[in-house]
Amino acid sequence: MKIIVLGAGAWGSAVAMSAAQHPARHAVTLWARDAAQAQQMRSQGQNARYLPGIAFPSSLTLADGDFAALLPGADLVIVATPMAALRSMLTSLRGCTAPVAWLCKGFEAAAPGGDPQAFGLLAHEVQALIAPELIAGVFSGPSFAQEVALGQPTALVAASSHAAVRDALVAAFHSKSVRVYANEDIVGVEVGGAVKNVLAIATGLCDGLALGLNARAALITRGLAEMTRLGLALGARPDTFMGLSGLGDLVLTATGDLSRNRRVGMLMAQGHSLAQAVESLGHVAEGVYSARTVVQRAQALGVDMPISEAAVALLDGRVQPAEAVAQLMGRGPRDEI
Repeated sequence: MKIIVLGAGAWGSAVAMSAAQHPARHAVTLWARDAAQAQQMRSQGQNARYLPGIAFPSSLTLADGDFAALLPGADLVIVATPMAALRSMLTSLRGCTAPVAWLCKGFEAAAPGGDPQAFGLLAHEVQALIAPELIAGVFSGPSFAQEVALGQPTALVAASSHAAVRDALVAAFHSKSVRVYANEDIVGVEVGGAVKNVLAIATGLCDGLALGLNARAALITRGLAEMTRLGLALGARPDTFMGLSGLGDLVLTATGDLSRNRRVGMLMAQGHSLAQAVESLGHVAEGVYSARTVVQRAQALGVDMPISEAAVALLDGRVQPAEAVAQLMGRGPRDEI
């Protein structure tokens, strides 16, 4: 297969490396927006900024400039940008006939021009507005870029209403180290990928305050309930949230030491400001940018998400870490649903 990966951050680089080392010997090109970054990666044979010390496969091609020249003959195009850049990338991909899949997780924070009907959209909703002709989907699931780049065992989900997209992702990545499951429920997979980042911030706060494992388990479990409620309101299947892109991704992001979103919560619990926490990461923490939109979308649908709301209050500086926890624990009794 000819595979083009657009975006040379940590996850884009890891996915490109995984495909380039596939037994099927795919022809993989990793495109970087920044020409200087591309040249540095060529000279160093690695992505020293995001995945230091992990060598690129010799078969991986690095590119920059106008990526339109790379698209003819492609069998799969992977968009590996943050959610904020998805709209512009899809605009550039209009008319692409190859299957397209994005890696970003979250709700779009704001649409250009402030269109109220294009606010707080999931990735597939953005695509339906911007490039509805694309055969597209999402590649998601519990995964840290570093582990994928090192070839450690990982299970992922290829979600799309189009069988061609699901089949292309399975063919591109399914191997001894990466197991790919196909799923038609793109809504559920995207909701899981978006909400787990917000919940990981809350769980990091819990861990940073040393509240114990009981509190962590409660946050993860009730967070899963929040995620499911929002997903069902948007038309997702309930079983999706018990799978890799729901429970699996939530557990990984809320407990893993490599989780950037969890790290934000931990740093804020230790007294760092949001700006200081984000600056220290050196990577994008999608939950920081999508948390408010998750809550706004939930409120518009009448969905109760108290943990996510507490995370937003913390990020906005309206409460201190201990106050956020006190608000959650001080809620009145209710049935577990």
